[in-house]
Amino acid sequence: MIQTDYKRFDSRLPIAYISGASRGIGRAIAKTFASAGYQLLLTCSHSMEQLTSLAADLEDQYLITCIPVQADMGDYAQVRDSMLSLPRLDVLVNNAGISHVGLLSDLEPQQWRHIIDTNLSSCFYTCKHAVPLMLQAHSGRIINISSVWGNVGASMEVAYSASKGGMNSFTKALAKELAPSNIQVNAIACGIIDTAMNAHLSEEDMDLLKQEIPADRLGTPAEAAHLALQLAQAPDYLTGQIITMDGGWC
Repeated sequence: MIQTDYKRFDSRLPIAYISGASRGIGRAIAKTFASAGYQLLLTCSHSMEQLTSLAADLEDQYLITCIPVQADMGDYAQVRDSMLSLPRLDVLVNNAGISHVGLLSDLEPQQWRHIIDTNLSSCFYTCKHAVPLMLQAHSGRIINISSVWGNVGASMEVAYSASKGGMNSFTKALAKELAPSNIQVNAIACGIIDTAMNAHLSEEDMDLLKQEIPADRLGTPAEAAHLALQLAQAPDYLTGQIITMDGGWC
């Protein structure tokens, strides 16, 4: 059972739940939301030392409450336990994700399940518990961090592409379901962002990729985070959208 002290949250201030927040895009989103005055519940599956340090730094710098929680987002029970005692929830950011590069014929069933559970099933798990809290307030924002591969697919990344394509459809369907309740659901389909997830690419491969991108560079986690905050503060009429941020690539 995950133990958390949610009594530390100030009921007068907005709360954001951000999964996969120890590094990369999730870490940048945490910093950006903290700077905007959000209280934070941050999760990661393994890097608790990094996440705990980040939470302490954000509390000191922005004078907000920031609670780090270790939870495998592909495990329903752990997600449930991380959200059970939340007093309210204004923004949910489903950012946790993993990738796998390789031939489909070499992909093992357990690897497939791990990718789908972490990237897609996790959205169901978090939303199942977030939506009732948002319905009570008749407001809320759900932001899913997707990928251009969910739009167009990627060779050698079939499972990842399938999980992000599922996330995109999940986003559109849930947005229609929740629109009458004033809860907005949108996704950001990221192109190549300069994070550790792309560390497997050689310098030569990275240079070739940059040549294909009209913006002639990779995106930054800070740019993705800025867009996530914009979605959290966007007009209520903006919902059910998959917003592609890829420097004009796809």
